[in-house]
Amino acid sequence: MNTLWSTLQATPLLWLAATLLVFEGADRLSKRSNRHPLCHPVLTATPVLIAVLLATRTPYPVYAQNTAMLSFLLGPATVGLALPLWRNRALVRRAAGPLLLALFAGSLTAIVSVTGIVWAFGGSAQILATVAPRAVTTPVAMALAQQLGGIPALAAVVVLIAGVFGAMIVTPLLNALRIEDYRVRGFAAGLSAHGIGMARAFQVSELGGTFAGIGMALNAAMTALLLTLWAVL
Repeated sequence: MNTLWSTLQATPLLWLAATLLVFEGADRLSKRSNRHPLCHPVLTATPVLIAVLLATRTPYPVYAQNTAMLSFLLGPATVGLALPLWRNRALVRRAAGPLLLALFAGSLTAIVSVTGIVWAFGGSAQILATVAPRAVTTPVAMALAQQLGGIPALAAVVVLIAGVFGAMIVTPLLNALRIEDYRVRGFAAGLSAHGIGMARAFQVSELGGTFAGIGMALNAAMTALLLTLWAVL
Protein backbone atom coordinates (compact mmCIF):
# COMPACT_ATOMS: atom_id res chain seq x y z
CA MET A 1 0.00 0.00 0.00
CA ASN A 2 2.78 2.43 0.92
CA THR A 3 4.57 1.63 -2.33
CA LEU A 4 1.39 2.24 -4.32
CA TRP A 5 0.78 5.57 -2.60
CA SER A 6 4.39 6.65 -3.15
CA THR A 7 4.01 5.83 -6.83
CA LEU A 8 0.77 7.81 -7.05
CA GLN A 9 2.35 10.79 -5.29
CA ALA A 10 5.08 10.88 -7.91
CA THR A 11 2.51 10.92 -10.71
CA PRO A 12 1.81 14.50 -11.89
CA LEU A 13 -1.76 13.62 -12.87
CA LEU A 14 -2.73 12.83 -9.26
CA TRP A 15 -2.28 16.32 -7.82
CA LEU A 16 -3.25 18.02 -11.05
CA ALA A 17 -6.55 16.13 -11.05
CA ALA A 18 -7.05 16.72 -7.32
CA THR A 19 -6.54 20.47 -7.73
CA LEU A 20 -8.95 20.69 -10.66
CA LEU A 21 -11.60 18.61 -8.89
CA VAL A 22 -11.41 20.65 -5.69
CA PHE A 23 -11.56 23.94 -7.59
CA GLU A 24 -14.48 22.68 -9.70
CA GLY A 25 -16.35 21.82 -6.52
CA ALA A 26 -15.54 25.22 -5.03
CA ASP A 27 -16.68 26.98 -8.20
CA ARG A 28 -19.99 25.06 -8.20
CA LEU A 29 -20.52 26.11 -4.60
CA SER A 30 -19.82 29.70 -5.62
CA LYS A 31 -22.36 29.48 -8.46
CA ARG A 32 -25.02 28.01 -6.17
CA SER A 33 -24.49 30.87 -3.75
CA ASN A 34 -25.00 33.33 -6.63
CA ARG A 35 -21.30 34.24 -6.41
CA HIS A 36 -21.50 35.30 -2.78
CA PRO A 37 -18.19 36.94 -1.71
CA LEU A 38 -17.71 34.47 1.16
CA CYS A 39 -17.93 31.56 -1.30
CA HIS A 40 -15.11 32.71 -3.56
CA PRO A 41 -13.54 29.56 -5.13
CA VAL A 42 -10.00 30.44 -4.06
CA LEU A 43 -11.16 31.01 -0.49
CA THR A 44 -12.97 27.67 -0.24
CA ALA A 45 -10.65 25.51 -2.35
CA THR A 46 -7.38 26.49 -0.67
CA PRO A 47 -8.18 25.11 2.83
CA VAL A 48 -9.41 21.84 1.31
CA LEU A 49 -6.18 21.35 -0.64
CA ILE A 50 -4.10 22.24 2.42
CA ALA A 51 -6.03 19.67 4.47
CA VAL A 52 -5.48 17.00 1.81
CA LEU A 53 -1.74 17.72 1.68
CA LEU A 54 -1.50 17.55 5.47
CA ALA A 55 -3.57 14.36 5.68
CA THR A 56 -1.44 12.62 3.06
CA ARG A 57 1.81 14.09 4.42
CA THR A 58 2.68 15.39 0.99
CA PRO A 59 5.45 18.05 1.00
CA TYR A 60 4.52 21.26 -0.76
CA PRO A 61 7.49 21.06 -3.18
CA VAL A 62 6.09 17.73 -4.45
CA TYR A 63 2.66 19.29 -4.96
CA ALA A 64 4.13 22.37 -6.66
CA GLN A 65 6.22 20.25 -9.00
CA ASN A 66 3.28 18.08 -10.00
CA THR A 67 0.98 21.06 -10.67
CA ALA A 68 3.56 23.12 -12.56
CA MET A 69 1.37 22.88 -15.67
CA LEU A 70 -1.24 25.11 -14.02
CA SER A 71 1.39 27.75 -13.32
CA PHE A 72 2.58 27.52 -16.92
CA LEU A 73 -0.95 28.08 -18.22
CA LEU A 74 -1.12 31.40 -16.37
CA GLY A 75 1.01 32.86 -19.15
CA PRO A 76 -1.35 32.06 -22.06
CA ALA A 77 -4.35 33.00 -19.91
CA THR A 78 -2.81 36.42 -19.23
CA VAL A 79 -2.06 36.94 -22.91
CA GLY A 80 -5.66 36.02 -23.69
CA LEU A 81 -6.78 39.07 -21.72
CA ALA A 82 -5.58 41.19 -24.64
CA LEU A 83 -8.68 40.20 -26.64
CA PRO A 84 -11.31 42.02 -24.53
CA LEU A 85 -8.83 44.89 -24.15
CA TRP A 86 -8.59 45.22 -27.93
CA ARG A 87 -12.37 45.07 -28.28
CA ASN A 88 -12.75 47.98 -25.85
CA ARG A 89 -9.68 49.98 -26.95
CA ALA A 90 -11.74 53.08 -27.81
CA LEU A 91 -13.19 53.24 -24.30
CA VAL A 92 -9.72 52.77 -22.83
CA ARG A 93 -8.27 55.64 -24.86
CA ARG A 94 -11.07 58.00 -23.82
CA ALA A 95 -10.52 57.19 -20.15
CA ALA A 96 -6.71 57.38 -20.23
CA GLY A 97 -6.40 60.58 -18.17
CA PRO A 98 -8.66 59.53 -15.25
CA LEU A 99 -7.12 56.05 -15.30
CA LEU A 100 -3.60 57.39 -14.81
CA LEU A 101 -4.70 59.64 -11.95
CA ALA A 102 -6.55 56.77 -10.28
CA LEU A 103 -3.55 54.52 -10.86
CA PHE A 104 -1.14 56.83 -9.06
CA ALA A 105 -3.54 57.45 -6.18
CA GLY A 106 -4.41 53.77 -5.81
CA SER A 107 -0.84 52.49 -5.98
CA LEU A 108 0.41 55.06 -3.49
CA THR A 109 -2.48 54.41 -1.11
CA ALA A 110 -1.93 50.64 -1.25
CA ILE A 111 1.73 51.03 -0.30
CA VAL A 112 1.31 53.73 2.35
CA SER A 113 -1.68 52.12 4.04
CA VAL A 114 -0.19 48.66 4.54
CA THR A 115 3.30 49.84 5.47
CA GLY A 116 1.83 52.46 7.80
CA ILE A 117 -0.22 49.85 9.67
CA VAL A 118 2.72 47.43 9.94
CA TRP A 119 5.05 50.23 11.07
CA ALA A 120 2.53 51.33 13.71
CA PHE A 121 2.57 47.82 15.17
CA GLY A 122 6.36 47.79 15.31
CA GLY A 123 7.13 45.83 12.16
CA SER A 124 10.76 45.55 11.13
CA ALA A 125 12.21 46.95 7.92
CA GLN A 126 12.23 43.45 6.47
CA ILE A 127 8.49 43.00 7.12
CA LEU A 128 7.76 46.46 5.71
CA ALA A 129 9.59 45.48 2.52
CA THR A 130 7.63 42.24 2.42
CA VAL A 131 4.14 43.75 2.66
CA ALA A 132 4.74 46.90 0.59
CA PRO A 133 3.93 45.27 -2.79
CA ARG A 134 0.82 43.47 -1.48
CA ALA A 135 -1.50 44.90 -4.18
CA VAL A 136 0.40 43.56 -7.22
CA THR A 137 0.36 40.13 -8.78
CA THR A 138 2.38 37.41 -7.02
CA PRO A 139 5.48 37.12 -9.28
CA VAL A 140 5.99 40.89 -9.27
CA ALA A 141 5.43 41.11 -5.50
CA MET A 142 7.98 38.37 -4.81
CA ALA A 143 10.58 40.03 -7.03
CA LEU A 144 10.01 43.44 -5.44
CA ALA A 145 10.12 42.01 -1.92
CA GLN A 146 13.44 40.31 -2.64
CA GLN A 147 14.85 43.49 -4.18
CA LEU A 148 13.84 45.53 -1.13
CA GLY A 149 15.20 43.01 1.37
CA GLY A 150 11.90 41.38 2.27
CA ILE A 151 10.79 37.74 2.34
CA PRO A 152 9.47 36.62 -1.08
CA ALA A 153 7.56 33.57 0.20
CA LEU A 154 5.76 35.65 2.83
CA ALA A 155 5.07 38.33 0.23
CA ALA A 156 3.26 35.70 -1.88
CA VAL A 157 1.04 34.82 1.09
CA VAL A 158 0.26 38.47 1.76
CA VAL A 159 -0.65 39.00 -1.90
CA LEU A 160 -2.96 35.98 -1.89
CA ILE A 161 -4.74 37.18 1.24
CA ALA A 162 -5.09 40.70 -0.19
CA GLY A 163 -6.47 39.33 -3.45
CA VAL A 164 -9.04 37.05 -1.84
CA PHE A 165 -10.15 39.72 0.63
CA GLY A 166 -10.37 42.33 -2.14
CA ALA A 167 -12.41 40.03 -4.38
CA MET A 168 -14.75 39.31 -1.47
CA ILE A 169 -15.53 42.91 -0.60
CA VAL A 170 -15.22 44.72 -3.94
CA THR A 171 -18.80 44.11 -5.12
CA PRO A 172 -20.66 44.91 -1.87
CA LEU A 173 -18.36 47.88 -1.21
CA LEU A 174 -18.86 49.45 -4.64
CA ASN A 175 -22.58 48.74 -4.43
CA ALA A 176 -22.69 50.55 -1.09
CA LEU A 177 -20.82 53.47 -2.65
CA ARG A 178 -23.34 53.43 -5.54
CA ILE A 179 -20.63 53.18 -8.18
CA GLU A 180 -22.30 51.69 -11.25
CA ASP A 181 -19.74 52.38 -14.00
CA TYR A 182 -18.16 49.00 -14.79
CA ARG A 183 -14.99 50.71 -15.99
CA VAL A 184 -14.49 52.18 -12.54
CA ARG A 185 -15.53 49.01 -10.73
CA GLY A 186 -13.23 46.83 -12.80
CA PHE A 187 -10.23 49.13 -12.58
CA ALA A 188 -10.59 49.33 -8.80
CA ALA A 189 -10.81 45.53 -8.53
CA GLY A 190 -7.72 44.92 -10.65
CA LEU A 191 -5.69 47.65 -8.99
CA SER A 192 -6.39 46.54 -5.43
CA ALA A 193 -6.87 42.78 -5.79
CA HIS A 194 -4.75 41.94 -8.89
CA GLY A 195 -5.61 38.68 -10.70
CA ILE A 196 -8.17 37.41 -8.20
CA GLY A 197 -10.01 40.72 -8.34
CA MET A 198 -9.84 40.62 -12.13
CA ALA A 199 -11.39 37.14 -12.20
CA ARG A 200 -14.20 38.43 -10.00
CA ALA A 201 -14.71 41.42 -12.31
CA PHE A 202 -14.99 39.15 -15.37
CA GLN A 203 -17.70 37.15 -13.57
CA VAL A 204 -19.78 40.32 -13.40
CA SER A 205 -18.96 42.07 -16.68
CA GLU A 206 -16.55 41.70 -19.61
CA LEU A 207 -16.07 45.46 -19.64
CA GLY A 208 -15.30 45.44 -15.93
CA GLY A 209 -12.89 42.55 -16.40
CA THR A 210 -11.12 44.40 -19.20
CA PHE A 211 -10.51 47.42 -17.01
CA ALA A 212 -9.52 45.15 -14.12
CA GLY A 213 -6.81 43.67 -16.34
CA ILE A 214 -5.60 47.17 -17.16
CA GLY A 215 -5.57 48.07 -13.48
CA MET A 216 -3.63 44.94 -12.57
CA ALA A 217 -0.98 45.45 -15.27
CA LEU A 218 -0.50 49.17 -14.73
CA ASN A 219 -0.42 48.81 -10.95
CA ALA A 220 2.44 46.32 -11.21
CA ALA A 221 4.47 48.88 -13.16
CA MET A 222 3.51 51.84 -10.97
CA THR A 223 4.16 49.96 -7.72
CA ALA A 224 7.56 48.83 -8.98
CA LEU A 225 8.40 52.44 -9.86
CA LEU A 226 7.24 53.86 -6.52
CA LEU A 227 8.99 51.19 -4.46
CA THR A 228 12.20 51.59 -6.43
CA LEU A 229 12.14 55.32 -5.75
CA TRP A 230 11.43 54.57 -2.08
CA ALA A 231 14.43 52.25 -1.91
CA VAL A 232 16.72 54.79 -3.59
CA LEU A 233 15.59 57.69 -1.45
